[in-house]
Amino acid sequence: MKLLSIFLFLLILFPHLAPAGEDYSFDLSEIEKEIGKKPYGIGGYLEFRPNFFWLDKDSAFYKLKFDDLSGRSRLDEYNFRLLLDADYERGIARLFLKTVADVKESDWDADAEAKIFEGYASLKPFPFFSTDLGKKTFNWGTGYAWNPVDFVGRPQDPDDPDLPLEGFLTASADYIKSFEGPLKTLALTPVFIPVYENINEDFGKIEHVNFGGKAYFLFHDTDIDVMFLTEGSKSGRFGLDFSRNITTNFEIHGEFAFINNFKKPVIDSDGKLSEKTFDAKSFLLGIRYLTSSDTTFISEYYRNGTGYSKNEVEDFFAFVHKGHDAFVSSGDEVLLKRAASLGENNYGKRNPMQDYFYLRIVQKEPFDMLYFSPSITWIYNISDKSYSLSPQFLYTGITNLELRLKGAFIVGAQGTEYGEKQNDYRLEFRARYYFDAVKLFDRIKRRVSGGDN
Repeated sequence: MKLLSIFLFLLILFPHLAPAGEDYSFDLSEIEKEIGKKPYGIGGYLEFRPNFFWLDKDSAFYKLKFDDLSGRSRLDEYNFRLLLDADYERGIARLFLKTVADVKESDWDADAEAKIFEGYASLKPFPFFSTDLGKKTFNWGTGYAWNPVDFVGRPQDPDDPDLPLEGFLTASADYIKSFEGPLKTLALTPVFIPVYENINEDFGKIEHVNFGGKAYFLFHDTDIDVMFLTEGSKSGRFGLDFSRNITTNFEIHGEFAFINNFKKPVIDSDGKLSEKTFDAKSFLLGIRYLTSSDTTFISEYYRNGTGYSKNEVEDFFAFVHKGHDAFVSSGDEVLLKRAASLGENNYGKRNPMQDYFYLRIVQKEPFDMLYFSPSITWIYNISDKSYSLSPQFLYTGITNLELRLKGAFIVGAQGTEYGEKQNDYRLEFRARYYFDAVKLFDRIKRRVSGGDN
């Protein structure tokens, strides 16, 4: 791994050291835009998303969040989002920016924030080599709901995996080489992630420059990735994934991750805190199948080697209920606050346990109903037999407008992951309008100048 790290570092600094493959010629047509096409683009979407939660007042996470004893049974929440993509390309250089502004209003709290999700500069001096510097999202892995090998990214929401994710400030490169024979393509992606005060602080421990990388192989029509992250802000880890189309409508994929000396905080039912250190192994295996009637099935099994066992989670929930009882009887918040500190980033993160099954079924335009796609997503916790079931209805029949109605049913006994969620049901409506600002400005300009009727 050290030799690979040195090689990838030298490759960033001296790309001409890369082994020669095909003869590349300097062709202006490869770096210049077509005549009349602008070298920049601005687009994105506006979104309005009201959420309605029917709360479970007996659950642990309800008691952690709503500790004012209000006894509320429903929470209405209204979300507004503006996502803006902008890019500029000239010759070998490209600038890219993705910003997100969110506003949330509810009868419990209100919040507004704006973030740069991605903002980086790229240089592509050769067709086979490019470098990036800035805030960037990588999205490693072949899984749809989970990606245990995504060592340099943030975890996605398995119930809504297409949501954009915020990146990290990084320096990276891409080297691609093509071959004739069983190995058709090789791609190398080294990544440097600095973690200091006010720089990528949520990645891990500060005062480290982390080094990771990914090697991609297209071998006998199978996509294979090998990735790693050296020890620093996080413990060292290694992983691999694959994806292959068995037929044109049947695909299989999988991931495996090994994390060295993983540290997991654990609390018992009496509030005693300890830390377990072990080598964690996670893996995922899934399929994607498209029928002749345009029904898509996506199924995955996920073994989360860093997750909590059934008994560990039951102890945490028992401690939450004990802390809440103490708060009710005496107003003492000490136990409840200790539970909340562990609940947010450990027991309360998405799918914190060890064994999960995922099934998503999407039907495109049933009964010849154009632009309409219903779907349903089932996430099942194998360990405690709790689950979420999310039906969804998507309509795209209006130009640039996407309308989505989505529900969620949370089912589980007391002491289980989903049984202790803060809500029993959820209903969400989303209206998202996509726009291309450059085309819009051009249209307005033509109308002002009399070019359009």
